[in-house]
Amino acid sequence: MAETRLKLEPEVQEIFQCIDVGRNFLLSGGAGSGKTFSLVQTIRQTLSENPASNIACMTYTNAAVREIVQRIGHKNLSVSTIHNFLWDNIKHFQNELKAALVKLANDPEVTGIKLPDLPVVPQNFFDSCEGGIQYKEYLLLTKGVISHDEVLIVADYLFKTHSKLCDIVKDKFKYIFIDEYQDTDKAVVRILLEHFRQSQRRNIIGFFGDAMQSIYDGIGNLNAYKGESPDTVKEIKKSKNRRNPKVVIDLANRLRTDGIVQIPSIDLGAPNMSAGGYVESGTIKFIYSSDPDVVQVRTYLTTTLGWDFSNAKETKELNLTHNLIADKAGSKNLMEIYDKERILELKGKIVKKINEDNIQIAENATFGDVIDQVNLTVGPNTVVGKFIAENPELLAKARAYQFSSFRKIYVDKDQLVDDKKQDEDDENKPKSQRDNLVRHLFKIQNNIRLYQNKLFNEFIRTTDFKISSVQDKVNLRDSIDTLTNVGDKTIREVITLAHEKGVCLIDDNLLRFQREKEYLFDRITAVRFLEFQKLFDYLEGHTPFSTQHKTKGDEFDHVFIILDNGNWNLYNFDNLFSNSGNPRILIRTQKIFYVCCTRAKKALAVFFHDPTPGVISTAKEWFGVENVISLPLA
Repeated sequence: MAETRLKLEPEVQEIFQCIDVGRNFLLSGGAGSGKTFSLVQTIRQTLSENPASNIACMTYTNAAVREIVQRIGHKNLSVSTIHNFLWDNIKHFQNELKAALVKLANDPEVTGIKLPDLPVVPQNFFDSCEGGIQYKEYLLLTKGVISHDEVLIVADYLFKTHSKLCDIVKDKFKYIFIDEYQDTDKAVVRILLEHFRQSQRRNIIGFFGDAMQSIYDGIGNLNAYKGESPDTVKEIKKSKNRRNPKVVIDLANRLRTDGIVQIPSIDLGAPNMSAGGYVESGTIKFIYSSDPDVVQVRTYLTTTLGWDFSNAKETKELNLTHNLIADKAGSKNLMEIYDKERILELKGKIVKKINEDNIQIAENATFGDVIDQVNLTVGPNTVVGKFIAENPELLAKARAYQFSSFRKIYVDKDQLVDDKKQDEDDENKPKSQRDNLVRHLFKIQNNIRLYQNKLFNEFIRTTDFKISSVQDKVNLRDSIDTLTNVGDKTIREVITLAHEKGVCLIDDNLLRFQREKEYLFDRITAVRFLEFQKLFDYLEGHTPFSTQHKTKGDEFDHVFIILDNGNWNLYNFDNLFSNSGNPRILIRTQKIFYVCCTRAKKALAVFFHDPTPGVISTAKEWFGVENVISLPLA
């Protein structure tokens, strides 16, 4: 045993020092440090030393699950997404599940599990559910079907209130390892590090990840659980970087705040190693201009530095501002609804006047009644005034809605394009800000993708499609073809078609959206579905452009980052370079910039439109004076 451990990398040897004394641990490593390699080494050595013990390994996507299974196939290793792990360990306790759902549905402080038509859910409500409580990709609570978000809530409650359940899981798995822990929901960490303490059984919990790459609003870090005493989590830091050239590593180190200082790895075969066996020097450029057009920057990178933007596998352009490429993505109408819905803007102005003037509105008043009562003047040359003049039918439709519900509708582009979750397959990441209509559209397109990629088992699970004959298979193929080649069909038509064909069922979440936001539902579903398909391709990285969240975990030879806040109040790149402003916004911006920069294996370029002298000064410090370029060139 000692002999084989000596062949392990030093950080993994430290992990086994923790395992030997029954200590939970955290392996922290920056971008490109080889955390997955450490995880694989840890699992293999654990299986070698404890051949009779079961290991649970949790990772993000089903694709990641398949990759680890292929690398380490062993009967005692269970690899799954976190949601599947939790469900597999609670699904057999049907009586407790039913009681938990009733309790949670009746708890006014729990908002994630509700039956709107039942103010009080009776104790026996779920007893008649065929097949008991089930976990699917969609939510139909009246039929006992829960989805990703509800599994977390129910599991958190059950492990907190049933110590026997903690006993069972700890007996079953002596070792539980969690990959990319920083983006894991807080409830998951609470289960593993707090609820499990109720059990006297012994097991080891190991976390692998990087707090600096926590860009999905998950747990972020384990600072509340780390320490030196035996009952805390021991942190082990991994400093080597196998991916990036030295100039990118030096830049990334300036952005870190957690004490990890990365150094270039000299492992042969590492991406940052040249054929001659030395660390690639790489290039970094900070480019700025008073002209916001990025075409000039692409031209400079192509003609001067030899970049090839036609090769999306080697060169990636990262945008934080989706509006910049809405036209390129072919989703202009959808973006305009979510970013510039003028009828709702008018509603906002009216609500503001009501509050300022303390105007009393009748309980059953329509939006039209309120417009007439408040008598707000909207100039014909204003943006709202012009929109109303050009779209009188929309205002006429909006006037008929009950104001009490209409005033609660709001819209924001995050609800359309937020991709903190890379896709619906990323089950254990916190729910993104996409609204339930957009999430449903992603499910439709993701189900089509599963079928086209021949992932039929996952397709059946996500759709609940029943195949019992050859004809069913033929019908399914025809349905997928119809949903892929939609022509001029509207989003509403495709939603209905996907439901009727069994490809994506209309669930509680979509029905709630339609009921509570009817005006918005009607507006969006009148758009051609083809627009959404193009938006999907953009957000899923099937274009030369990508969002900065989307590339987390990826790497490219050449990375071009456009630093434009796009009027998003979650990020501020001016404050990043001046190290000022709201601390939460600053650290969020710092992390997204860190993740983007560390995607580059050879060359990194950053474009900043019209920066202040202070930003340019910091750029010269970070990038080097010779690497700060003003366009057009003199």
